[in-house]
Amino acid sequence: MLCTLLLLWGISNGSDCRPTEPDALGPFYKPDAPARSNVGTGYMLTGTVKSADTCLPVPGAKIELWLAGPDGEYADDYRAALYSDNAGEFRFESHIPPPYYGRPPHIHLRISAAGFQTLVTQHYPEKDKTAAVFDLVLSPK
Repeated sequence: MLCTLLLLWGISNGSDCRPTEPDALGPFYKPDAPARSNVGTGYMLTGTVKSADTCLPVPGAKIELWLAGPDGEYADDYRAALYSDNAGEFRFESHIPPPYYGRPPHIHLRISAAGFQTLVTQHYPEKDKTAAVFDLVLSPK
């Protein structure tokens, strides 16, 4: 609502308040991923968790991530859980995920926060890029 009011008043805070599109959970999700923000090197994913209602950051959101290893197989070594900081920001480093079984390279994400619907989505790295910003906009319950 705040985001809509700001736009109606001609004020832009530079934020996009549309909820992030959900994507498939996939068969390889496992709860209780290790708390860490790094499962490799070569690819940096950063972003901000925001509320679709207010466009404000959501601190303390739990972000679970998992991806295939360099060999195209899923393993515990490529699972992580981290939390957005006080500004709603997060940072995750991994290898560049490989394509496998006809799927493009991707990183799975499951985001949960008090007062918001759990979001399951995927990030698809752009070819030849080693970093990306992927903001996550959550819908209130």
